Amino acid sequence: ATYFCGVKVLIKHIVMWKLKEFAEGKSKLENAQIIKSDLEALKDKIEQIKYIEVGININESEQAYDVVLYSEFNSMEDLNTYQNHPEHVKVAEFVGKVREARVVTDYDTSK
Repeated sequence: ATYFCGVKVLIKHIVMWKLKEFAEGKSKLENAQIIKSDLEALKDKIEQIKYIEVGININESEQAYDVVLYSEFNSMEDLNTYQNHPEHVKVAEFVGKVREARVVTDYDTSK
């Protein structure tokens, strides 16, 4: 199990997006940078987030996704609170406008 400040982190939440080449008046890279900063800002707004990391892809492969979110939560309830939080919903609405595809996985490290 992973520990954060002495608390066991049980749920890992990973999301990857392929972005449109151009959307909302901006390039793919510009939108990736907006997504990164907006998601990372949620750490200070949503207390259920135990850890969050957002990366912008540097792999040139066609199979590569453009942006990845890695985050940790103490429980599925905390993950659900995060996903339904108004600040997260705002970010998700923007991402929905600029993405082509999305994949997600959630897993429980206690099992």
